[in-house]
Amino acid sequence: MTTKIWHPFTQHGLGQPIPKIARAEGATLYTRDGRAIIDAISSWWVQTHGHCHPKIVAAIQQQSARLDQIIFAGWTHEPAQQLAKDLSNFLPEALDHIFFSDSGSTAVEVALKMALGFWHNRGETRHRVIVMDHSYHGDTIGAMSIGARGVFNQAYAPLLFNVGSIPFPEQEAEQATLDALTVFCSDRDNPPAALIVEPLILGAGGMKVYSPAILAEMHRICGQHDVLFIADEVMTGWGRTGTVFACEQAGITPDILCMAKGLTGGVIPLAVTAASAPIYDAHFSKDRAKMFFHSSSFTANPIACAAANANLQIWRDEPVQQRIDNIIARHRNFARQLGEHRNISAIRQCGTILAFEIDDTGGNYMSALGPALLGFFADHDVLLRPLGNTVYIMPPYCITDEQLSAVYRVIEEAIGHFG
Repeated sequence: MTTKIWHPFTQHGLGQPIPKIARAEGATLYTRDGRAIIDAISSWWVQTHGHCHPKIVAAIQQQSARLDQIIFAGWTHEPAQQLAKDLSNFLPEALDHIFFSDSGSTAVEVALKMALGFWHNRGETRHRVIVMDHSYHGDTIGAMSIGARGVFNQAYAPLLFNVGSIPFPEQEAEQATLDALTVFCSDRDNPPAALIVEPLILGAGGMKVYSPAILAEMHRICGQHDVLFIADEVMTGWGRTGTVFACEQAGITPDILCMAKGLTGGVIPLAVTAASAPIYDAHFSKDRAKMFFHSSSFTANPIACAAANANLQIWRDEPVQQRIDNIIARHRNFARQLGEHRNISAIRQCGTILAFEIDDTGGNYMSALGPALLGFFADHDVLLRPLGNTVYIMPPYCITDEQLSAVYRVIEEAIGHFG
């Protein structure tokens, strides 16, 4: 019997071709038959500096020959210690406790457990988590529970716990979001443990954008009512929204912040849940029953930590912000061109992310247009993976002007073809 690969988020029954990539460099993927494909979504939002960046490759090679893996429960190593130290230059001062894990979903699970453990260890009964409509926080059980109910998780509904949900702050209807949050936070009979949000832009929920002012106001309401504020920066972190972390644009410091994807430059899995001192202190005790009960076998893997340290060095040594700003400006100009098409709607931009809908029917993840667009882009040597009829661009920061222009041209061809 021949075993078969089961690809994520792939309906194999459609029989769509699955390209095989042989190597990659910068913003380019190369197939065995010589095709050069522009990676315009950073290989599912993870790549920041480009594929096979020599500094990250060298760090991985050197570390793998020195120390490849060591249990992190009660043991430590230099790459993790260096990373925790250097993250303090990128994070708000108050987020001074670093917990390592291995993926974005896990970072979110860790945050939820920290929040509930915080209240439990303080002797307060708080279990309810508040979320935002259309959110997506991952595919593990806790992360699915706090994500929007729908096609992503309907088969697993019996496993999911209940949450309180506030509406997405649509333009000119933001007050409804704030009012709903205030009602939840003011409930003295069932006070929430935490609010978790994707700051400024919802990813898999359709690249829906909201303002820094609303993010700041949600943070203020939580603080006023002693509700923990969790920022899921797994996708938004490391420059995607124009600043290293999206929360910077709202001038806020969450109680807990989740990061992954770009933490290692998108090269190898690693995640961090950064917590403030009160969260840590609630678990600090001579009572072993109050310890934080979470780990994975590869927590703080030395090789992954070395890659993350190289990523931070690239941020210090190279003009990363300049590259980000260039993409932002290019997207802004292209957005104006998109506005000239009648079959395009809801054009929005958040930092290096540009999104829009083909057709005026609104975003629909299960739209038949999604697979057709995916195939069209692949046939034209561009990696774009639409969310149904929502097309978005999220390139690595090393993408050249010529490559970005090529992506724009292919998108306009797609608009004409499917319009």
